[in-house]
Amino acid sequence: MMVIEQLEVPIVQAPLAGGPSTVELAVAVSEAGGLGFLAGGYTTPEALRESIARTRSMTGRPFGVNIFVPGCDPADPDAVRRYTDRLRPEVARAGVALGEPRFDDDHYATTLALLRDEAPAVVSFTFGCPESAIIHDLQRRGCAVWVTVTGPGEAGRAVEAGADTLVVQGIEAGGHRGGFDDREDREDYGLLALLQLVRARVDVPLVAAGGIATGAAIAAVLAAGAAAAALGTAFLRCPEAATSPPHRAALATAQPTGLTRAVTGRLARGIVNRLQTEYSAEAPRAYPEVHYLTALLRAHGRASGDPDVINLWAGQAHALGQDVPAGELVTRLMHEARSAVDNVHRRLARDPDGKAQTGSAGHRDRDASGRR
Repeated sequence: MMVIEQLEVPIVQAPLAGGPSTVELAVAVSEAGGLGFLAGGYTTPEALRESIARTRSMTGRPFGVNIFVPGCDPADPDAVRRYTDRLRPEVARAGVALGEPRFDDDHYATTLALLRDEAPAVVSFTFGCPESAIIHDLQRRGCAVWVTVTGPGEAGRAVEAGADTLVVQGIEAGGHRGGFDDREDREDYGLLALLQLVRARVDVPLVAAGGIATGAAIAAVLAAGAAAAALGTAFLRCPEAATSPPHRAALATAQPTGLTRAVTGRLARGIVNRLQTEYSAEAPRAYPEVHYLTALLRAHGRASGDPDVINLWAGQAHALGQDVPAGELVTRLMHEARSAVDNVHRRLARDPDGKAQTGSAGHRDRDASGRR
């Protein structure tokens, strides 16, 4: 079973379900010493099995697979019907039809059976915590089991269920909120506050996620108690990612992000566009029904290059992304992280009078040119 601390590089590529996830991206990150991920959400078990086989043919390094824990109950059909009517002018403008809203479990049982057979190094869960029996079964087959949490209560429940590692997701993160509870009245946490609260409550490795785009941010979350940093938005502009052209273009801007249910019925963070601005207020809590309802409209937007009718998932630091190959990005980020750690060490090595001290590690203060 892979332990997160065994990674050569403490960088995890977030799964990026819904299009951007590719075998090539996962392989590039794993080959660079981090942990690449395949997205099991929104794909068939057959396609996922093929992706796992291709990944193994391209790298001998560990990688992970992420899947969604299904919700318990369908949404209120009247709320979905009202939102359907609200969207009709938008699809008429685009010249497409609305999709058929439906509730399903995204092939959950079949995908679990596949993962038991294939046994990737890591199986991670989003949108909930699987039953203890599922976790222990995967662990017996050699998989480390990770669970995404967005609050300290969820962290405690996941550890009680047997999770090996927690992905601690702050409110800054792009894409869907990955926790167990999608209610409007729940408390949301920024990543730094959440890391501290979760670290005080549980004693398992933590992977920090949310708004991490630079090496300095990676160093910061490691200092706050994380074993690794998970980056999603930062990889969306890499050539290995299958990010659509209008999404790529939006990521390179400084446009603000916001939380919305307008796209899928589940709260998610994306760059604000017309779909968010005009429809968020009336979008119901109805996942995955709304996901299917807007699917054809979003496909039209990607094909036509219209950024106003697609999901522009992005974290709050998206403007800091780089258009470079994924392996090169990992190397750059680690160089930045080490420089940030050196800077922190120099700052902490000063005595109360501001004079440099010689610490136990033999470090002394440097001037701006780097000379001792």
